[in-house]
Amino acid sequence: MNNREVAKIFADVADMLSIRGDIIHRVLSYRKASEAIQELGRDINQIYVAGELTDIPGIGKTLAEKIEEMLTTGKLTFYDKLAEEIPPTLVEMLKVDGLGPKRVKQVYETLGIATLAELNTAASEGKLRDLPGLGAKSEAKLVQAIEALARHGDGRTPIGEAWPLAYEILAELEQLPGVLKTAVAGSLRRMKESIGDVDLLVAADEAAPIMDYFVTMPRVESVSGHGPTKSSVVLHNGMQVDLRVLPLARWGTLLSYFTGSKDHNVRLRELALKQGLSLNEHAFTPTDGGEEILCDSEEALYGVLNLPYITPTLRENRGEIEAAQKGDLPTVIQIGQIVSDLHMHTTWSDGKMSVLEMAQAAQARGMQYIVISDHSQGLGIVNGLTPERLWQQAEEIAAANQAMGPNFRILHGTEMEIKADGTLDFDDDVLARLDFVTASLHVSLNQSREQVMTRIMTALNNPHVDMIAHPTGRLLPDRPGADLDMELVLQTAVSTQTILEINANPHRLDLRDSHVRRAVELGVTLAINCDAHHVDHFELLHYGIATAQRGWATAEMVVNTWPLEKLLSFLAIRN
Repeated sequence: MNNREVAKIFADVADMLSIRGDIIHRVLSYRKASEAIQELGRDINQIYVAGELTDIPGIGKTLAEKIEEMLTTGKLTFYDKLAEEIPPTLVEMLKVDGLGPKRVKQVYETLGIATLAELNTAASEGKLRDLPGLGAKSEAKLVQAIEALARHGDGRTPIGEAWPLAYEILAELEQLPGVLKTAVAGSLRRMKESIGDVDLLVAADEAAPIMDYFVTMPRVESVSGHGPTKSSVVLHNGMQVDLRVLPLARWGTLLSYFTGSKDHNVRLRELALKQGLSLNEHAFTPTDGGEEILCDSEEALYGVLNLPYITPTLRENRGEIEAAQKGDLPTVIQIGQIVSDLHMHTTWSDGKMSVLEMAQAAQARGMQYIVISDHSQGLGIVNGLTPERLWQQAEEIAAANQAMGPNFRILHGTEMEIKADGTLDFDDDVLARLDFVTASLHVSLNQSREQVMTRIMTALNNPHVDMIAHPTGRLLPDRPGADLDMELVLQTAVSTQTILEINANPHRLDLRDSHVRRAVELGVTLAINCDAHHVDHFELLHYGIATAQRGWATAEMVVNTWPLEKLLSFLAIRN
């Protein structure tokens, strides 16, 4: 079993236990274990072989034994026994908005309904309204919720969809009278690759007019709640958006609390209690009954706790608080430190702009040099370049360099296909003539680990390959990518000094944040590139920066912050 499969079983166990009515601590232990395994930057099989399962946050002896059973037998006896009592199909019913574990258990035990389809039929036929605590109105809401689930699905929303939409709504709210400050919160502010719902915050003295506007926006499909300081809506695309309004004087505690993560907040509250303070979204309150301590900024909140400001992308309770206490919190990379992009496409392959247009757009965004890396011949579907066309392209790049002048440099590169048979698309004599060589996987990603690792290792060990782009080849949310032994990939990248890319396209974000964190630990040289196929795609850079930050990457580790001379010296040494 792999990480995803183990995490899925633990997540299902958590849901089944919640339906059965087990104590919340037991449910949470499985849920947190599932989340921790999903976030691992290493193969859980390797962690097991190394005897380090209990080093995973939230994994004690009991859960480690269950993981061992899954990894060695391919199943979990505890899950199988639980499934005899709580059918796993009941878990699907939890995806219906407004249907919690107790209600799922009730409809199962009272009416024998065990699937979402059966629930839909029973609700449509009016068979639920007589259940205690339901009624016709609640039944009608369930019918609507089931229909909404069918229309929109239940999956988490990729950040590339959630981020622009959230800021569009904020831009509307900012125009309202009385709005003093706005922010995105929750997992979106922490820049996780996917989110459950959008949390928006507003500072204002009077909340009612803002709430009234929010729930009546044209993009709203239905209103889940409409209160004095909080409202929830579902948009036509199925995304849930929550809005909270509080006075400006409480902005710091509000923003911190609703940014999370939940585990980070728990740690903050623990630190507050040690100082005789209770902390919530409103204020610090002395436990002896003294006056509230208001924080109008997050910096003020962390200051009360004797901590430096912790950037939202680090707030996952993965050691950031301990590092802050010791003065070891990393100064993570910032978007303003980027001076280059090493991966982009032009009209020579599947891009939409010329070499010169891409260079001009990059310079306008503050960059000092770029690499043109059009696809190689093996990826024929995107008009990949033959060696002959590569040398024709070199002439255009030379002309563009002359047009750009001495303060900007265009390097000639390629995104070379690592072919399904394990060979590279160009011979070494072709690669030796290029300024920068990127290799990547696009096809046959479902090959066995042994096959796909042979392919990636061929590229990593080729002295002419400078960078591996989007290493796993995943596409969010539906394509998980190649089953790579990421630990071996990362360690090999260190020994060969091969750059590994964090692809900033929100459909990729590959390397993922947990792999970046492990790469940082091992000393891998990283790059953050937009994989731009149009000048507009340079605007995706902030997604890659956030992914690097979540992995604790500093500017020095990322080659895009280096001046051209430093990059060229690095390439000369490794070649």
